Formats: sequence, structure tokens, C-alpha cells
Amino acid sequence: MKIGKLVTGMLLAAMLASTAQAEPLADTKWQLVEIASMNDETDRPDDPAKYTLAFGEDGSVAIQADCNRGVGSWTSEGDNQVSFGPIASTRALCPPESISDKYLAQFAFVRSYVLEEGNLFLATMADGAIIEFEPIAE
Repeated sequence: MKIGKLVTGMLLAAMLASTAQAEPLADTKWQLVEIASMNDETDRPDDPAKYTLAFGEDGSVAIQADCNRGVGSWTSEGDNQVSFGPIASTRALCPPESISDKYLAQFAFVRSYVLEEGNLFLATMADGAIIEFEPIAE
């Protein structure tokens, strides 16, 4: 009986590990290129390194938004689908040119993604915006 439980546990662990490894966003880090709204408004950061997004293999997400930091969760229910749980963030008052608030607000509406030419594009529901990221070189 103990061997049966051990084998079942090992199979479950292997299935979870292969699922995590198959997810292309897991364990990746990005910096913001631009937020393109469907009303033809485009916001670009003054320094892309101040606006980052890191997907953990465990479903966690870490965000830097200029002078603020956020943490939360992400899930992917299928190919090119992604959504974020609530993001808990600091609320420091960033400089006037900051796009921190706009950047943080996007994550509640993200529903899908595309990886194209090395960049990550997140799309919000109802075609509200496309958020473009480039990989962070390490």
C-alpha cells in the first residue's frame, strides 16, 4: 500500500513538473516597452528597467512599477491565455511623468498573450490595450 501511494505521488509530481515546464511564461522576466491603448494613445516608460514583470514557476508574479512594487499570482488555462490575480502593491507617489498607476491597472484586465520575435505582448479584455515587453537580459 505504501508503494502505491509513493508511485501515485511521484506520478502526480511528474505531471505537475511537466505542466510547469511546458508553460512558456514560467520563470521569465520582462521589461516594459509600451502600453498601446485602442484609442491610439501610447505610453512608454522613461526607463524600461523601472517597469518589470517576473513570472514565477509557482504561479507567483513580481512587478516593479517605477517607484512601486507589486506581487500577486498568474494562471494560464490554455494556449496563449493568461490572467492575473489581485496585485498587492506599494502606493508611493512617483514623479509626475511616471506611468506607474496606468501600468499597474492593466493587469486586472489581461486575458491573453503572444510571444513574437522575442517579445511578450499582453492583451486586455475588450481590446482595451496591448502591453509590449522585451526580455530582461541576465
